[in-house]
Amino acid sequence: MRSYALVGAGNRGTYMFAVPIARDYGDVATIVGVYDTNVKRSELLRTRTGGQFPVYTSFDTLLAEAKPDVVIVTSIDSTHHVYIMQALRAGCDVITEKPLTIDEDKCNQILHAERQTGKKVTVTFNLRYMPFMNRLKDISRENSLGTVTQVHFEWFLDTKHGADYFRRWHRKKANSGGLLVHKSTHHFDIVNWLLEDQPLSVHAFGATRFYGPTREERGTRCSDCSYTGTCEFYIDLNQGNYRALYLACEQEDRYYRDQCVFAEEIDIEDTLSVNVGYSRGAMMSYSLTAYAPYEGFRIVLTGTNGRLEAEYYDGAIGPYADTPVQHIRLFNREQKVIDMPLQAESGDHGGGDGRLLRALMRGSDPNDPRQANSWDGAMSCAIGFAANRSIREGKAVRIAELFERIPEEEHHEH
Repeated sequence: MRSYALVGAGNRGTYMFAVPIARDYGDVATIVGVYDTNVKRSELLRTRTGGQFPVYTSFDTLLAEAKPDVVIVTSIDSTHHVYIMQALRAGCDVITEKPLTIDEDKCNQILHAERQTGKKVTVTFNLRYMPFMNRLKDISRENSLGTVTQVHFEWFLDTKHGADYFRRWHRKKANSGGLLVHKSTHHFDIVNWLLEDQPLSVHAFGATRFYGPTREERGTRCSDCSYTGTCEFYIDLNQGNYRALYLACEQEDRYYRDQCVFAEEIDIEDTLSVNVGYSRGAMMSYSLTAYAPYEGFRIVLTGTNGRLEAEYYDGAIGPYADTPVQHIRLFNREQKVIDMPLQAESGDHGGGDGRLLRALMRGSDPNDPRQANSWDGAMSCAIGFAANRSIREGKAVRIAELFERIPEEEHHEH
């Protein structure tokens, strides 16, 4: 039996971790405390788990009194490094939501604290546990592609999902590192994992073309806006889970969940293009669009023996909302096209969330390539860090420039 404490009582902390741990893993795990800067949200998390554990108003007190074996970090990205390092130095292992952190300085601090304390940081890359991605991994390891030389990866966020990053705390780079860190680290990790290689250099372009101050008809937040009847981005915080989790908690910290997606203060990009060179010669072209008319991704792996094309479309709106599409096709040198059989999967993030949590709670084979450590988290973030710098400075950035040291023992290949 291992004891767990949670930092961050928002939607992810509550429904990815707290509720299923209490419901499904009581034989191997117990929650001993929760901390959030918003105490009402912590109390709501406790209520929804049916738990009797304490709600703490100080993280230091939580560590001293609850003495958890593991701390689960699901707070705002810019605070990850603070809680991770405090937990490590208190003798706890850490499970942290991606991204590991938002910039290279904080990343170096985390890696140093982990080496210093000997405790373990695990990063929750749920896409590694998605059966669709596992199929890509199996194919990439077979000889049907030969040596993978090029990756083309497009990710589309629709205007329901994508807009949410521009009305929440993510809209400021100081909080999230921008979408290249908060969102794309998922995608960069998948490519690192498929290639079993490390990024070497990055050149990127980015702009805010759709959200931000691009529309004159805008307000401060949906709740008191003059354009609620005509704006397609209006959300009602009295509906569904919004009311309890956000509207009822506003007075504690003045965090408003329905901020205008066209606000002046938005400084993250919604249109992004990235080129990455890898240490063994492969290259990746990546793009992210946060205002597409549908949701999903397309990834192409080209190798010396063939080409793999994979498509995955779903989302809440658009032509694939009711009929998700999953295709994997392999083109070989004998002019054959092979359609790979796929089985429909249920569960959040293509079935990845449940499988990830099961591995975290019950343990997995030490040789399972899906479990991501701090270095995996750092390498996925590093592409985002380098891309952000490349956009600022208008030039390619080498990954080695971002780290104090890159010891051989941290070069984990999965």
